[in-house]
Amino acid sequence: MSTRTETESEPAKHRAVRAVTAVAAPLPTAPCSVVWSKGHAYVLEGFRARWVGVDDRGRPQALSGDELQRRGWSRTRSNN
Repeated sequence: MSTRTETESEPAKHRAVRAVTAVAAPLPTAPCSVVWSKGHAYVLEGFRARWVGVDDRGRPQALSGDELQRRGWSRTRSNN
């Protein structure tokens, strides 16, 4: 087995660890915080404590913190 194959798999392994870490972390609580879920940005509305974004068809969508946790989220854009 070559070390090249092992080296190429390391970055993927680190990305997976970062993704799991981001999902396990608590959601931000500051108003206007932005997180990403399934390739879409969601912004926290402070006065209603809900996450607002759009679905795949561009329609407005509001999610609770629990719903966003179940869907998976990250602080950076990804298609998880």
